[in-house]
Amino acid sequence: MSSHLVRQWGEALAAVVAGFLAMAVTAALGLWAAGAADLPGGFPNIVAAVVVMAAGGQVDLSGDAGALAGTNAELTAMPLTVTLVGALVTGICFLRPMRHHAVARTRDLLARLARTVVLWLAALAGISALAQYDFRISIGGGEGQDTLSDLFGELLEAVNPTVGFRTDVGLTLLYGLLWILGVLLIALLVSRRAPLPARLVRYQEPVRPAAFAMLLLLLAYVLIALVIGVVVAATKGHPAETLAVVLLGLPNVSWLGLGVGIGGSWEGRVEGPFGLPMPQILDAVLRDPGASGFSTVDLSSLSSHDSRAWWLLPMAAVLVLGAAFVAAVRSPARIRLWQHALHLGVAFALAILVVAPVTLVEARMGLSILGIGELESLGGEVLLRPHVWKTAGFALLWGLAAGLIGGLLASRVHRRGEIETGLDQDETGPGKAAARPGPRPERP
Repeated sequence: MSSHLVRQWGEALAAVVAGFLAMAVTAALGLWAAGAADLPGGFPNIVAAVVVMAAGGQVDLSGDAGALAGTNAELTAMPLTVTLVGALVTGICFLRPMRHHAVARTRDLLARLARTVVLWLAALAGISALAQYDFRISIGGGEGQDTLSDLFGELLEAVNPTVGFRTDVGLTLLYGLLWILGVLLIALLVSRRAPLPARLVRYQEPVRPAAFAMLLLLLAYVLIALVIGVVVAATKGHPAETLAVVLLGLPNVSWLGLGVGIGGSWEGRVEGPFGLPMPQILDAVLRDPGASGFSTVDLSSLSSHDSRAWWLLPMAAVLVLGAAFVAAVRSPARIRLWQHALHLGVAFALAILVVAPVTLVEARMGLSILGIGELESLGGEVLLRPHVWKTAGFALLWGLAAGLIGGLLASRVHRRGEIETGLDQDETGPGKAAARPGPRPERP
């Protein structure tokens, strides 16, 4: 094996190791803040499970309470802080070795992608093997047990229910493949300097500025949520719980705020004594279902519990317009206003189609004794589902409008490819055309 090939595999390995290490550290800190380190053993297994979920993998919950009782548990959620950190680190490390190249050959780019994907899936398979553990549940201290103890006496004490988790390796590798391909594709789309094959260079003008602007918009919402989280932790108490939300699920909340701010909505409900870490206003809305049994999470329902929720609307207006301005400034001057609007509208709709589905949360846990009901102290359900197409439709409209306004604002800013008029007619003489430099050649 040549030294050049060894170096290329080393670069791919560095990107994979850095990505998984960043995810593992973030997950470990978030779980530690949430109190998972106090569980009797299995902390590395829990960290591995969170990393698998963050990488798009499938972790299944299972229960066992012997012949006298039944347990059931389900969990579908992505810890998006861990996901975002891993995606950013992996994407940056993937692009870094290519920063000095102007154009990439198709074969070389595909080979670089293939090496990274193969090593990523191999590492994901190894982590999946570690992501399994069983917990023993204590059923003491709740009203549910007191009632059942009166009925069954010592029979209840003989039940030792457990809940465990296992990784579905097949589905994990399939979803993990889609995850890493998506991350690498987005990295190539948002980078101005990442080399592309010659035949694709002409497509970077309508794609890369809008894609970068959408990444900037999503990161801006996460940064604002981070500042709010720090302030809440410092002034409202419960710093550990707040830190756990920040390190595990900050984008889950902030990107929901983006969707709600532009007119989108989610639906869901919370039943039982347990819930997921989420802002109090969101928990209050989800615990107040309508006639259908579900609550609608939108500007109206949130503001009915806290009028400050209306600030999501002007915040969305300012940040989306700012993203549109950035996209227009990064675009060549020859791009027309209607093209700015179209590019940003499509990019914003696609961004929502990517981030809204991953905010889905479905969690359920229950324990029944001899088939009679469920222990209230252990049973519960949390559901939060996005109205994806409705929210994406609003994103398209917002993107069209913001793209148009952003293009108008950027028309006063000098941009790449803009023609300079350095000579006037008097200097060139009558009947002679002024010598004007043409558009600067685009660097891929």
